[in-house]
Amino acid sequence: MNHSKQWIGLLVGCISLLAAGRGFAADWPQWRGPQRDGISRETGLLREWPAEGPKLLWQVKDIGHGYSTPAVVGDRLYVLGNRGQANEFVQALDIKDGRQVWSMRLGNVGPNTPAANYPGARSTPTVDGALLYALGSDGNLACLESATGKLRWQKNLRADFGGRTGNWAYAESPLIDGNVLVCTPGGSEATLVALNKRTGDVIWKSAVPGADPAAYSSAIIVEFGGLKQYVQFLGNGVVGVDARSGKFLWRDDRTSAKNQVNIPTPVASGGHVYTASGGSGGGLVKLTIQQGMVTAEPVYAAQKLPNSIGGSVRIGEYLYGTAGPVLVCVEFATGTIKWEDRSIGAGSVLSADGRLYLHGETRGDVALVEATPEGYREKGRFTPPEVPDRGPSRSWAYPVVANGRLYIRDLGSLWCYDVEARDRTQ
Repeated sequence: MNHSKQWIGLLVGCISLLAAGRGFAADWPQWRGPQRDGISRETGLLREWPAEGPKLLWQVKDIGHGYSTPAVVGDRLYVLGNRGQANEFVQALDIKDGRQVWSMRLGNVGPNTPAANYPGARSTPTVDGALLYALGSDGNLACLESATGKLRWQKNLRADFGGRTGNWAYAESPLIDGNVLVCTPGGSEATLVALNKRTGDVIWKSAVPGADPAAYSSAIIVEFGGLKQYVQFLGNGVVGVDARSGKFLWRDDRTSAKNQVNIPTPVASGGHVYTASGGSGGGLVKLTIQQGMVTAEPVYAAQKLPNSIGGSVRIGEYLYGTAGPVLVCVEFATGTIKWEDRSIGAGSVLSADGRLYLHGETRGDVALVEATPEGYREKGRFTPPEVPDRGPSRSWAYPVVANGRLYIRDLGSLWCYDVEARDRTQ
Protein backbone atom coordinates (compact mmCIF):
# COMPACT_ATOMS: atom_id res chain seq x y z
CA MET A 1 0.00 0.00 0.00
CA ASN A 2 2.82 2.40 0.90
CA HIS A 3 4.56 1.55 -2.38
CA SER A 4 1.34 2.31 -4.27
CA LYS A 5 1.07 5.68 -2.58
CA GLN A 6 4.68 6.45 -3.42
CA TRP A 7 4.13 5.57 -7.07
CA ILE A 8 0.96 7.67 -7.20
CA GLY A 9 2.81 10.58 -5.63
CA LEU A 10 5.66 10.22 -8.09
CA LEU A 11 3.23 10.06 -11.01
CA VAL A 12 1.38 13.19 -9.85
CA GLY A 13 4.70 14.98 -9.41
CA CYS A 14 5.82 14.04 -12.93
CA ILE A 15 2.53 15.22 -14.40
CA SER A 16 2.83 18.51 -12.51
CA LEU A 17 6.37 19.04 -13.76
CA LEU A 18 5.31 18.25 -17.30
CA ALA A 19 2.42 20.69 -17.10
CA ALA A 20 4.71 23.36 -15.65
CA GLY A 21 7.22 22.77 -18.42
CA ARG A 22 4.62 23.15 -21.14
CA GLY A 23 3.03 26.23 -19.62
CA PHE A 24 -0.57 27.21 -20.16
CA ALA A 25 -2.18 26.76 -23.60
CA ALA A 26 -5.26 28.62 -24.79
CA ASP A 27 -7.63 28.77 -27.73
CA TRP A 28 -8.13 31.89 -29.87
CA PRO A 29 -11.90 31.70 -30.50
CA GLN A 30 -12.57 35.10 -32.05
CA TRP A 31 -11.22 38.38 -33.34
CA ARG A 32 -8.26 39.57 -31.22
CA GLY A 33 -8.46 36.60 -28.90
CA PRO A 34 -10.53 35.46 -25.91
CA GLN A 35 -11.15 38.98 -24.54
CA ARG A 36 -10.96 40.93 -27.84
CA ASP A 37 -7.93 42.79 -26.53
CA GLY A 38 -5.19 41.22 -28.68
CA ILE A 39 -3.74 39.35 -25.68
CA SER A 40 -3.21 35.62 -25.31
CA ARG A 41 -3.03 34.20 -21.79
CA GLU A 42 -0.64 31.46 -22.92
CA THR A 43 2.64 30.83 -21.14
CA GLY A 44 5.57 28.56 -21.86
CA LEU A 45 6.32 30.06 -25.27
CA LEU A 46 9.72 30.63 -26.83
CA ARG A 47 11.44 33.63 -25.29
CA GLU A 48 13.63 34.11 -28.35
CA TRP A 49 13.57 32.75 -31.90
CA PRO A 50 16.48 31.16 -33.76
CA ALA A 51 17.94 33.13 -36.67
CA GLU A 52 15.75 31.32 -39.20
CA GLY A 53 12.62 31.80 -37.07
CA PRO A 54 10.54 29.20 -35.21
CA LYS A 55 9.96 25.76 -36.72
CA LEU A 56 7.53 25.77 -39.65
CA LEU A 57 5.04 22.92 -39.17
CA TRP A 58 3.03 23.40 -42.39
CA GLN A 59 1.95 25.82 -45.06
CA VAL A 60 -1.17 25.77 -47.23
CA LYS A 61 -1.57 28.00 -50.28
CA ASP A 62 -5.17 27.51 -51.32
CA ILE A 63 -7.38 28.80 -48.49
CA GLY A 64 -8.85 31.47 -50.76
CA HIS A 65 -8.19 35.17 -51.16
CA GLY A 66 -8.81 37.64 -48.36
CA TYR A 67 -7.63 39.26 -45.16
CA SER A 68 -9.56 37.24 -42.57
CA THR A 69 -7.70 36.32 -39.39
CA PRO A 70 -8.17 32.72 -38.21
CA ALA A 71 -10.03 31.62 -35.09
CA VAL A 72 -8.56 28.51 -33.44
CA VAL A 73 -10.41 26.20 -31.04
CA GLY A 74 -9.17 22.73 -30.11
CA ASP A 75 -8.02 20.86 -33.20
CA ARG A 76 -9.81 23.14 -35.67
CA LEU A 77 -8.92 26.43 -37.33
CA TYR A 78 -11.71 28.53 -38.87
CA VAL A 79 -11.17 31.26 -41.45
CA LEU A 80 -12.96 33.11 -44.25
CA GLY A 81 -11.80 33.24 -47.84
CA ASN A 82 -13.12 33.93 -51.33
CA ARG A 83 -12.59 32.60 -54.83
CA GLY A 84 -13.60 35.26 -57.29
CA GLN A 85 -16.38 37.72 -56.46
CA ALA A 86 -19.28 35.25 -56.31
CA ASN A 87 -17.98 32.81 -53.70
CA GLU A 88 -17.08 34.01 -50.22
CA PHE A 89 -16.97 31.17 -47.71
CA VAL A 90 -16.04 30.10 -44.19
CA GLN A 91 -14.03 26.94 -43.76
CA ALA A 92 -12.66 24.66 -41.06
CA LEU A 93 -9.11 23.30 -41.26
CA ASP A 94 -7.37 20.60 -39.25
CA ILE A 95 -4.55 22.17 -37.22
CA LYS A 96 -2.35 19.10 -37.71
CA ASP A 97 -1.72 19.81 -41.38
CA GLY A 98 -4.05 22.56 -42.62
CA ARG A 99 -6.30 20.08 -44.42
CA GLN A 100 -9.82 21.36 -45.08
CA VAL A 101 -12.50 19.66 -42.97
CA TRP A 102 -15.54 21.54 -44.32
CA SER A 103 -16.47 24.68 -46.24
CA MET A 104 -19.70 26.71 -46.38
CA ARG A 105 -20.52 29.48 -48.87
CA LEU A 106 -21.71 32.73 -47.29
CA GLY A 107 -22.52 34.70 -50.45
CA ASN A 108 -20.89 37.17 -52.81
CA VAL A 109 -17.95 39.39 -51.99
CA GLY A 110 -19.17 42.80 -50.88
CA PRO A 111 -18.87 45.72 -53.29
CA ASN A 112 -15.87 48.03 -52.97
CA THR A 113 -15.94 51.45 -54.57
CA PRO A 114 -13.82 51.47 -57.78
CA ALA A 115 -10.99 53.37 -56.10
CA ALA A 116 -10.86 51.02 -53.09
CA ASN A 117 -9.11 48.14 -54.92
CA TYR A 118 -9.22 45.52 -52.15
CA PRO A 119 -12.37 43.35 -52.41
CA GLY A 120 -12.18 40.13 -50.43
CA ALA A 121 -13.13 38.26 -47.27
CA ARG A 122 -12.27 40.27 -44.14
CA SER A 123 -14.13 39.09 -41.04
CA THR A 124 -12.83 36.69 -38.41
CA PRO A 125 -15.33 33.98 -37.43
CA THR A 126 -16.46 33.74 -33.81
CA VAL A 127 -16.57 30.25 -32.26
CA ASP A 128 -18.94 29.76 -29.33
CA GLY A 129 -18.98 26.10 -28.30
CA ALA A 130 -20.87 24.04 -30.86
CA LEU A 131 -21.75 27.10 -32.94
CA LEU A 132 -19.79 29.41 -35.20
CA TYR A 133 -20.76 32.88 -36.43
CA ALA A 134 -19.38 34.43 -39.60
CA LEU A 135 -20.05 37.72 -41.38
CA GLY A 136 -19.31 37.92 -45.11
CA SER A 137 -18.16 41.18 -46.67
CA ASP A 138 -21.56 41.59 -48.41
CA GLY A 139 -23.35 41.52 -45.05
CA ASN A 140 -24.27 37.83 -45.01
CA LEU A 141 -24.36 36.82 -41.34
CA ALA A 142 -24.50 33.07 -40.68
CA CYS A 143 -24.75 30.80 -37.66
CA LEU A 144 -23.23 27.37 -38.39
CA GLU A 145 -22.47 24.18 -36.52
CA SER A 146 -18.74 24.38 -35.82
CA ALA A 147 -18.25 20.62 -36.24
CA THR A 148 -19.92 20.28 -39.65
CA GLY A 149 -20.54 23.73 -41.14
CA LYS A 150 -24.29 23.02 -41.24
CA LEU A 151 -26.33 26.24 -41.45
CA ARG A 152 -28.55 27.05 -38.45
CA TRP A 153 -29.75 30.51 -39.47
CA GLN A 154 -28.75 33.41 -41.71
CA LYS A 155 -29.41 37.15 -42.04
CA ASN A 156 -28.24 39.88 -44.40
CA LEU A 157 -27.32 43.20 -42.81
CA ARG A 158 -28.36 45.22 -45.85
CA ALA A 159 -31.64 43.45 -46.66
CA ASP A 160 -32.84 42.76 -43.12
CA PHE A 161 -31.66 45.91 -41.32
CA GLY A 162 -31.16 48.59 -43.99
CA GLY A 163 -27.41 48.39 -43.42
CA ARG A 164 -24.96 50.86 -44.93
CA THR A 165 -21.17 50.64 -45.24
CA GLY A 166 -18.29 52.76 -46.44
CA ASN A 167 -15.93 52.10 -49.35
CA TRP A 168 -14.75 48.62 -48.31
CA ALA A 169 -17.96 46.69 -47.55
CA TYR A 170 -18.28 44.82 -44.24
CA ALA A 171 -15.22 43.84 -42.20
CA GLU A 172 -16.60 43.44 -38.67
CA SER A 173 -16.24 40.24 -36.66
CA PRO A 174 -19.43 39.26 -34.75
CA LEU A 175 -19.44 39.71 -30.97
CA ILE A 176 -21.04 37.04 -28.74
CA ASP A 177 -22.01 38.14 -25.23
CA GLY A 178 -23.86 35.42 -23.35
CA ASN A 179 -26.96 34.63 -25.41
CA VAL A 180 -26.60 37.77 -27.53
CA LEU A 181 -24.90 38.38 -30.87
CA VAL A 182 -23.95 42.00 -31.55
CA CYS A 183 -23.08 43.35 -34.99
CA THR A 184 -23.13 46.63 -36.90
CA PRO A 185 -25.33 46.97 -39.99
CA GLY A 186 -24.76 50.74 -40.03
CA GLY A 187 -27.25 53.34 -41.25
CA SER A 188 -30.33 54.91 -39.72
CA GLU A 189 -32.53 51.88 -38.99
CA ALA A 190 -30.20 49.64 -37.00
CA THR A 191 -26.75 51.14 -36.63
CA LEU A 192 -26.06 48.36 -34.16
CA VAL A 193 -28.26 45.33 -33.58
CA ALA A 194 -28.50 42.60 -30.92
CA LEU A 195 -29.79 39.19 -31.97
CA ASN A 196 -30.61 35.97 -30.17
CA LYS A 197 -27.51 33.93 -30.98
CA ARG A 198 -29.43 30.66 -31.32
CA THR A 199 -32.30 31.84 -33.52
CA GLY A 200 -31.22 35.14 -35.10
CA ASP A 201 -34.33 36.86 -33.68
CA VAL A 202 -33.99 40.58 -33.01
CA ILE A 203 -33.54 41.60 -29.36
CA TRP A 204 -33.03 45.28 -30.06
CA LYS A 205 -32.04 47.71 -32.78
CA SER A 206 -30.03 50.81 -31.95
CA ALA A 207 -30.51 53.77 -34.29
CA VAL A 208 -27.47 55.83 -33.32
CA PRO A 209 -27.90 59.59 -33.96
CA GLY A 210 -26.06 60.54 -37.13
CA ALA A 211 -26.98 57.35 -39.03
CA ASP A 212 -23.29 56.44 -39.28
CA PRO A 213 -22.29 53.86 -41.86
CA ALA A 214 -20.57 50.77 -40.50
CA ALA A 215 -16.82 51.18 -40.48
CA TYR A 216 -14.28 48.32 -40.35
CA SER A 217 -13.85 47.91 -36.61
CA SER A 218 -15.42 45.34 -34.27
CA ALA A 219 -17.49 46.01 -31.15
CA ILE A 220 -16.19 45.36 -27.63
CA ILE A 221 -17.81 45.03 -24.19
CA VAL A 222 -17.09 47.80 -21.68
CA GLU A 223 -18.30 47.46 -18.09
CA PHE A 224 -17.85 50.52 -15.92
CA GLY A 225 -19.75 52.14 -13.08
CA GLY A 226 -22.27 49.30 -12.91
CA LEU A 227 -23.20 49.74 -16.58
CA LYS A 228 -22.48 47.29 -19.37
CA GLN A 229 -22.19 48.81 -22.82
CA TYR A 230 -21.09 47.89 -26.30
CA VAL A 231 -18.51 50.25 -27.75
CA GLN A 232 -18.03 50.44 -31.50
CA PHE A 233 -16.02 52.61 -33.88
CA LEU A 234 -18.48 53.69 -36.57
CA GLY A 235 -17.99 55.61 -39.80
CA ASN A 236 -18.12 59.00 -38.08
CA GLY A 237 -16.80 58.22 -34.61
CA VAL A 238 -16.75 55.92 -31.60
CA VAL A 239 -20.03 55.33 -29.73
CA GLY A 240 -21.32 53.46 -26.70
CA VAL A 241 -24.80 51.90 -26.38
CA ASP A 242 -26.50 50.22 -23.44
CA ALA A 243 -26.02 46.46 -23.66
CA ARG A 244 -29.52 45.68 -22.34
CA SER A 245 -31.54 47.99 -24.55
CA GLY A 246 -29.32 49.42 -27.29
CA LYS A 247 -29.96 52.93 -25.96
CA PHE A 248 -27.42 55.42 -27.32
CA LEU A 249 -25.14 56.65 -24.53
CA TRP A 250 -22.22 58.68 -25.89
CA ARG A 251 -19.93 59.38 -28.82
CA ASP A 252 -16.57 60.94 -29.64
CA ASP A 253 -15.62 61.91 -33.20
CA ARG A 254 -12.07 63.25 -32.81
CA THR A 255 -10.21 60.17 -34.07
CA SER A 256 -12.34 59.92 -37.22
CA ALA A 257 -12.40 63.57 -38.12
CA LYS A 258 -10.13 63.42 -41.16
CA ASN A 259 -10.90 60.34 -43.21
CA GLN A 260 -13.49 57.94 -41.70
CA VAL A 261 -11.26 54.89 -42.46
CA ASN A 262 -11.92 53.60 -38.98
CA ILE A 263 -10.38 50.14 -38.68
CA PRO A 264 -8.59 49.43 -35.35
CA THR A 265 -10.74 47.94 -32.61
CA PRO A 266 -11.09 50.17 -29.53
CA VAL A 267 -8.99 49.40 -26.45
CA ALA A 268 -10.70 49.92 -23.10
CA SER A 269 -9.59 49.88 -19.48
CA GLY A 270 -10.97 51.32 -16.27
CA GLY A 271 -13.57 53.55 -17.90
CA HIS A 272 -11.13 54.80 -20.54
CA VAL A 273 -11.49 54.07 -24.27
CA TYR A 274 -8.70 54.44 -26.84
CA THR A 275 -9.47 54.69 -30.57
CA ALA A 276 -7.36 55.55 -33.60
CA SER A 277 -7.35 55.88 -37.37
CA GLY A 278 -4.58 56.54 -39.85
CA GLY A 279 -5.81 59.97 -40.82
CA SER A 280 -6.60 61.34 -37.37
CA GLY A 281 -4.15 59.60 -35.05
CA GLY A 282 -5.05 58.16 -31.66
CA GLY A 283 -6.95 59.48 -28.69
CA LEU A 284 -8.30 58.55 -25.27
CA VAL A 285 -11.59 59.46 -23.62
CA LYS A 286 -12.61 59.07 -19.97
CA LEU A 287 -16.18 57.92 -19.36
CA THR A 288 -18.15 59.44 -16.48
CA ILE A 289 -21.64 58.47 -15.34
CA GLN A 290 -23.94 60.91 -13.59
CA GLN A 291 -27.64 60.28 -13.04
CA GLY A 292 -27.63 57.59 -15.68
CA MET A 293 -26.03 59.84 -18.30
CA VAL A 294 -22.67 58.89 -19.80
CA THR A 295 -20.19 61.53 -20.89
CA ALA A 296 -16.96 60.95 -22.81
CA GLU A 297 -14.37 63.48 -21.69
CA PRO A 298 -11.29 63.93 -23.92
CA VAL A 299 -7.99 63.06 -22.23
CA TYR A 300 -5.48 63.31 -25.09
CA ALA A 301 -5.17 63.01 -28.87
CA ALA A 302 -2.13 63.02 -31.17
CA GLN A 303 -1.23 61.93 -34.69
CA LYS A 304 1.87 59.93 -33.74
CA LEU A 305 0.12 57.54 -31.36
CA PRO A 306 -0.64 53.92 -32.45
CA ASN A 307 -3.05 54.30 -35.36
CA SER A 308 -2.29 51.66 -37.99
CA ILE A 309 -4.70 49.07 -39.40
CA GLY A 310 -2.97 46.46 -37.21
CA GLY A 311 -4.41 47.81 -33.96
CA SER A 312 -2.78 48.04 -30.55
CA VAL A 313 -2.59 46.15 -27.26
CA ARG A 314 -2.54 47.40 -23.69
CA ILE A 315 -0.12 45.58 -21.38
CA GLY A 316 -0.02 46.90 -17.85
CA GLU A 317 0.12 50.67 -18.04
CA TYR A 318 1.38 50.81 -21.62
CA LEU A 319 -0.05 50.67 -25.13
CA TYR A 320 1.88 49.11 -28.02
CA GLY A 321 1.12 49.47 -31.71
CA THR A 322 2.42 50.97 -34.93
CA ALA A 323 1.98 54.54 -36.10
CA GLY A 324 2.85 54.66 -39.76
CA PRO A 325 6.12 52.75 -40.17
CA VAL A 326 7.10 52.96 -36.48
CA LEU A 327 6.36 50.68 -33.52
CA VAL A 328 5.45 52.84 -30.52
CA CYS A 329 5.20 52.28 -26.77
CA VAL A 330 2.85 54.79 -25.12
CA GLU A 331 1.78 55.43 -21.55
CA PHE A 332 -1.91 54.56 -21.78
CA ALA A 333 -3.14 57.09 -19.20
CA THR A 334 -1.28 60.12 -20.57
CA GLY A 335 -0.37 59.45 -24.21
CA THR A 336 3.33 60.01 -23.42
CA ILE A 337 5.58 58.16 -25.88
CA LYS A 338 8.15 56.03 -24.04
CA TRP A 339 10.00 54.77 -27.13
CA GLU A 340 9.62 54.19 -30.84
CA ASP A 341 11.45 52.01 -33.36
CA ARG A 342 11.06 51.30 -37.06
CA SER A 343 11.11 47.56 -36.34
CA ILE A 344 9.40 45.84 -39.33
CA GLY A 345 7.28 48.86 -40.21
CA ALA A 346 3.51 49.22 -40.02
CA GLY A 347 1.84 46.02 -38.95
CA SER A 348 -0.57 44.16 -36.72
CA VAL A 349 0.23 43.14 -33.16
CA LEU A 350 -0.73 40.67 -30.46
CA SER A 351 0.78 39.90 -27.06
CA ALA A 352 1.55 36.54 -25.47
CA ASP A 353 3.80 35.52 -22.58
CA GLY A 354 5.51 38.90 -22.22
CA ARG A 355 6.24 39.30 -25.92
CA LEU A 356 4.76 41.21 -28.86
CA TYR A 357 4.14 39.29 -32.08
CA LEU A 358 4.24 41.63 -35.09
CA HIS A 359 3.12 40.92 -38.65
CA GLY A 360 4.39 43.58 -41.02
CA GLU A 361 1.96 44.69 -43.71
CA THR A 362 4.49 45.71 -46.38
CA ARG A 363 6.72 42.61 -46.71
CA GLY A 364 4.87 40.20 -44.46
CA ASP A 365 7.79 39.96 -42.02
CA VAL A 366 7.14 38.57 -38.54
CA ALA A 367 8.96 39.78 -35.42
CA LEU A 368 9.10 38.92 -31.73
CA VAL A 369 9.65 41.91 -29.43
CA GLU A 370 9.82 42.13 -25.65
CA ALA A 371 6.81 43.96 -24.21
CA THR A 372 8.58 46.48 -21.98
CA PRO A 373 8.47 50.29 -21.65
CA GLU A 374 12.24 50.29 -21.14
CA GLY A 375 13.06 50.18 -24.84
CA TYR A 376 12.82 48.22 -28.09
CA ARG A 377 14.20 44.71 -27.58
CA GLU A 378 13.79 42.43 -30.57
CA LYS A 379 13.93 38.68 -29.90
CA GLY A 380 13.64 37.31 -33.41
CA ARG A 381 12.52 38.03 -36.96
CA PHE A 382 11.75 36.04 -40.11
CA THR A 383 9.92 36.22 -43.42
CA PRO A 384 7.53 33.34 -44.22
CA PRO A 385 8.56 31.36 -47.31
CA GLU A 386 6.76 31.61 -50.63
CA VAL A 387 4.78 34.75 -49.86
CA PRO A 388 2.04 35.48 -52.41
CA ASP A 389 2.05 38.28 -54.95
CA ARG A 390 -0.09 40.91 -53.25
CA GLY A 391 -0.33 43.36 -56.13
CA PRO A 392 -1.55 46.72 -54.75
CA SER A 393 -2.73 45.25 -51.44
CA ARG A 394 -0.71 44.43 -48.32
CA SER A 395 -0.39 41.76 -45.68
CA TRP A 396 -3.17 42.96 -43.40
CA ALA A 397 -4.23 39.76 -41.60
CA TYR A 398 -3.48 39.72 -37.87
CA PRO A 399 -1.24 37.03 -36.34
CA VAL A 400 -2.71 34.41 -33.99
CA VAL A 401 -1.11 32.47 -31.12
CA ALA A 402 -3.07 29.42 -29.96
CA ASN A 403 -2.02 26.29 -28.10
CA GLY A 404 1.69 26.79 -28.66
CA ARG A 405 1.39 27.63 -32.34
CA LEU A 406 1.72 30.84 -34.32
CA TYR A 407 -0.53 31.26 -37.37
CA ILE A 408 0.20 33.78 -40.11
CA ARG A 409 -2.23 34.41 -42.98
CA ASP A 410 -1.34 36.37 -46.13
CA LEU A 411 -4.04 36.40 -48.84
CA GLY A 412 -4.41 32.75 -49.94
CA SER A 413 -1.54 31.37 -47.83
CA LEU A 414 -1.49 30.21 -44.23
CA TRP A 415 1.58 29.22 -42.21
CA CYS A 416 1.69 27.35 -38.90
CA TYR A 417 4.77 27.64 -36.64
CA ASP A 418 5.70 25.89 -33.42
CA VAL A 419 6.42 28.54 -30.76
CA GLU A 420 6.12 26.36 -27.68
CA ALA A 421 9.16 26.26 -25.40
CA ARG A 422 9.81 22.67 -24.35
CA ASP A 423 12.44 23.92 -21.94
CA ARG A 424 11.12 26.73 -19.77
CA THR A 425 14.66 28.22 -19.61
CA GLN A 426 14.39 29.20 -23.31
